[in-house]
Amino acid sequence: MSEQRREKSRKIGALRNLWPFLKPHKRLAIGWLVFLGISSSASLVLPVAVRHIIDHGFLASSLAAINGTFLALFGVALVLAFATAARYYCIALLGERSLASLRTALYEHVIQLDVGFYESTRVGELTSRLGTDTEVVQTLVGSGISVALRSVVMLIGAAAAMAWTSPRLAGLTALVIPAVMLPILVFGRRVQKLSRNSQDRIADAAAVANETLNAAQAVKAYAREPIESRRYAHAIALALATARRRIGMRSLLTAAVIVLIFGAITLVLWAGARDVIAGDLAPGVLSQFVLYAIFAAGSVAGLSEVWGDVLRAAGAMERIGELFAERATIRTPDAPEPLPRPVTGALRFEHVEFRYPSRPDVPALSDFHLEIAPGETVALVGPSGAGKSTVFSLLLRFHDPVAGAIRLDGVDLRALALPELRGAIALVPQETVIFGGTAADNIRFGRADASDDEVREAARLAEADSFISALPDGYEAALGERGVRLSGGQKQRVAIARAILRDAPLLLLDEATSALDAQSEAAIQHALERLEKGRTTLVIAHRLATVQRADRIVVMDGGRIVAQGTHDSLLAEGGLYAELARLQFVT
Repeated sequence: MSEQRREKSRKIGALRNLWPFLKPHKRLAIGWLVFLGISSSASLVLPVAVRHIIDHGFLASSLAAINGTFLALFGVALVLAFATAARYYCIALLGERSLASLRTALYEHVIQLDVGFYESTRVGELTSRLGTDTEVVQTLVGSGISVALRSVVMLIGAAAAMAWTSPRLAGLTALVIPAVMLPILVFGRRVQKLSRNSQDRIADAAAVANETLNAAQAVKAYAREPIESRRYAHAIALALATARRRIGMRSLLTAAVIVLIFGAITLVLWAGARDVIAGDLAPGVLSQFVLYAIFAAGSVAGLSEVWGDVLRAAGAMERIGELFAERATIRTPDAPEPLPRPVTGALRFEHVEFRYPSRPDVPALSDFHLEIAPGETVALVGPSGAGKSTVFSLLLRFHDPVAGAIRLDGVDLRALALPELRGAIALVPQETVIFGGTAADNIRFGRADASDDEVREAARLAEADSFISALPDGYEAALGERGVRLSGGQKQRVAIARAILRDAPLLLLDEATSALDAQSEAAIQHALERLEKGRTTLVIAHRLATVQRADRIVVMDGGRIVAQGTHDSLLAEGGLYAELARLQFVT
């Protein structure tokens, strides 16, 4: 998300984006409104009871009137208690359900975005949006909206009751309403901006924590704990400073509203007391009016308090809306073309040109033309930056060529549905990602519907069965976050087991044996030879000893193919491959 987009004007209208998540739970909303009406009506009846107690009980010395009025008062309290509890239940459950829907939809949308989005967005910021921002929205839905609407209903009801009780005093009260609203308008915009900045600083701190905790080994290896702690503390200090300014501004808003409200009440009491002394107003009527005035004042104060929550939630929804507004540039076409069945794995790169969006002036592939027959094993070799990994990224459609085309079994990759394309590919990456689940779950990542026997067989073929079985809980053992319980070689064997389990017609091996010792590498090479049979295989390797068995070796440099052939023919030809071989094999 660019800074330009972040600096756009922020509006309360962003809260409209909440409607799709509230709409499915309209029964709870209706129940909440019903019980809100009942509880508000019960509250507005209370001042009438007080007036009767004063005028017809105390002043008239009528015990029967007092007994009847207090009995009715208790009945109103029972209704108020039940309606308030029911109202809270409905709105709290509405908040939880809508939050669950929002988080689910947001995650589902973000996980569908293409690799280019993740190359320019920090994961820590995304987790902050999924966590902190959605919680801010839940606070608004689960309590803020309830308080706001209850305050609005009570304010309208109390204002109408004040006008009915004493039009003169009501008119006097109305004179101060513009003075009460003025600070809300003046301070409101400032509070909204500071709320937005506060959430941004919290997201920055979360991004720092996510980045360093996910690289804990590197941090410790370079003894950077004090440096990273200071960096995180600095991010937290910035968040705290912004929060302090937001809290200060909101405190000023609250203080101004309270002073004006109670100043108005004092003015009304003073005028009413003079009317009572003059005999123009009954004491019970004044008491009833004052209670309604307190209800109205409390409602205005409640609205001013909630206004800060509204502004924070608006800022949060704006950031969430930015994520929802992101669109994947790599996506399934509207009318995808199916792959021929069975998939043979024939590949054709037709004069492909590609530049990474972050480096538009540097070609990653230039006039790349290559044909690979079904079942052929082709190795890509060359110095770092030659474009080998870019070939894999384009095959997986993480990016699209800027010119030329790539075809699988004669079909342009851009015409295929993404699940069908990627379902035809098994990848063994150089850096294996291990999830925090069990060993079986990590292998089953290759094919979700695989049986336990299939998982074990894949592990056996990948030479992973022995070390997995040696774990305390075997295949049900949790491997820890990012596979902290496994060595680098064991992680790669898990990745190979995934590829075996996937049983795809196209196999991509990116330095698949780079983290293995000599003994393990020999065993894995046998497993890979079995895996490669009947499949089109592309291998990236810097260690030339691992690609000598390939049907063809393609030598790349500067995004171009500079030579291709067998190991022996390329050695005889000389050139870059012979130079790489000399550097690796000469002791």
